This record gives sequence, structure tokens and C-alpha cells, in this order.
Amino acid sequence: MVFMLRKKTALPTTAEALPGRAKAMPVPLGHFVHQRPLRAPFPAGLEQVVFGLGCFWGAERLFWKLPGVFTTAVGYAGGITPNPTYEEVCSGQTGHTEAVLVVYDPSVVTFADLLKTFWEAHDPTQGMRQGNDVGTQYRSAIYTTTPEQRREADASREEYEGSLKRAGFTAVTTEIADAPPFYYAEDYHQQYLAKNPNGYCGLAGTGVSCALPSRVA
Repeated sequence: MVFMLRKKTALPTTAEALPGRAKAMPVPLGHFVHQRPLRAPFPAGLEQVVFGLGCFWGAERLFWKLPGVFTTAVGYAGGITPNPTYEEVCSGQTGHTEAVLVVYDPSVVTFADLLKTFWEAHDPTQGMRQGNDVGTQYRSAIYTTTPEQRREADASREEYEGSLKRAGFTAVTTEIADAPPFYYAEDYHQQYLAKNPNGYCGLAGTGVSCALPSRVA
């Protein structure tokens, strides 16, 4: 039992990781909710970021509802295995976390808006888990695509960690890094909770407010 738990909560080495495949996962041309494309190219002026905050079903719904978000997609990021399957990611042998690609219009929704939504929607102090969901695929992460995003993400982590510690929580474990490859998840995972309104959503925040300015009501 201890070995199995360690396997689920310890990132694999390159030698341990599954080989994956060269072929990308096929995904729908349009978003199930608003029919906009899931893959690039996207319209000029939009920006992208990738968030990991536990099970990607509920996480994706959180972002597609925000005004100014052009499109969202779920997938796998931060690991080793190219183009993994869901089962491979859940094995703990790919190194990926379940992630949401967010494509947004910064003239409508700021990066600070997205960060505030991210921090308040989950518990970023739990390491390789979110609530009852245990494994490397549930770790908290922000993968940025511009230097300005990286600076804002780092500053927001410091600010929110202070707020969490004052509320009795431990240190933030969120991984912040330049965006690695984003591998799209299988078709049935895309916009899962729009297709299955009563499906599982394990999102649960800490109840601690993130003191970032936001335009989002």
C-alpha cells in the first residue's frame, strides 16, 4: 500500500516514464458550449495560459464561463510522455498533471482575473492531490506563455501564500513554469460537464480570498 501511494504521488524519472506516441489526440473542431475552435490558430490579440487545479472537468467549466475567455480545452501538461492517454496519465507514469488551456482576450478579462479565479477555486497547498483525488495528475500548476504572465503568477503566489498562512494553511505547492507542450485529452473529456451536467466535480477552494484586482463579477 505504501509503495502504491508513493508511485501515485512521486513524479517518474525519464527512464520510468511511459513512451507515449507521436500522433496527437484527435479533438472536435469546435467547443461543445460555444463552438469556437479548441486548437490554434486563434484570432490575433488573444493570449493563452495553462492551469492545473485538480480534476480538469470542473476546472474547465470554471474558466469557460468567464467573460472574455475565448475558448478552453482540457489536456495533460508538465510531464514527460508525449500524447498520453487518460489511463496513462492516471497511472502516474507520465508526469503530467490534468490541465486546462485557457485562451482569453486580455482587453476583456485580465490575467489577474484568471489568477484570482484559479487560486480561489482549489487548495494549492496539497501537493500531489486535491481533496480525495490523489496522484501526480492532480497537482496545482500554472504554465505561462509570456514573461509578464510569469511575473504576475509568481507575485500572486507569494501574495496568496501569505493570506493562506495567516488563515492557518501550509505553504503553497503550486508549480509555476514556462508553458511546456500541452497534449489534448480525449474527445469525451472536452467540456465534460456541459455534456454530463451531473458529472463529478471535485473543485473545492479554501475559502480564503485572493487579494488581486478583478473585473470579473
